[in-house]
Amino acid sequence: MSTALQGPVRLLAGQDNVFRAGECGLLWRVVSGTVRLDRAAGTARLPVWLGLPGDLIGVEALCDQPYQFTASPFTDCVLAPVPVAGEFERQALLRQALFQQQLRSHDMATLRTGSVASRLACLLRLLGVPQGLHADARLCGDTLRSALPALRELAQMVDAKSETVCRALAQLLPPRSRRSGPARVHPVPAMPARAFAPWVGQPVAMGAMA
Repeated sequence: MSTALQGPVRLLAGQDNVFRAGECGLLWRVVSGTVRLDRAAGTARLPVWLGLPGDLIGVEALCDQPYQFTASPFTDCVLAPVPVAGEFERQALLRQALFQQQLRSHDMATLRTGSVASRLACLLRLLGVPQGLHADARLCGDTLRSALPALRELAQMVDAKSETVCRALAQLLPPRSRRSGPARVHPVPAMPARAFAPWVGQPVAMGAMA
């Protein structure tokens, strides 16, 4: 995206990248939604970590370096450019980025270990999908599925086959409604504050996925 942007921007899942590896640009903060950062592996892309509301992405900009990874919307998201007024603010942002990296590295390790069902359950929690849903909440099942990333995207994130993820989703989410007609797309419910880095306040957390 343009380095001349001054305010927040909204991106839809599946749209253009936020930025590409090798480019130089701005530091960004995820205001709502989620962003995946990938590294290229031949013609494929491998997820490195998942940016959640409150997270900084493009932290290489703090060191005047090109981006190391390609960032793209994993779900519909809002991003805001982060101005760096001086050295004191740059150092504070670097500290945030350090603690954030530890948290998100732990997230990715959890998404790559254990059974596919447990990995997918962790991903759903990161996306803010509430746990313990009633099995008869069929409309809720339709709503949640319509708001989730594409099946192949979920499968890439948890390093599993799409068919296996499809079966696991059937165990973790309420069943689909049998009514005909296209499902309506709704935002994924808001995430609790405890899912975020310690510097993310309650107003930002409750606005996640809005």
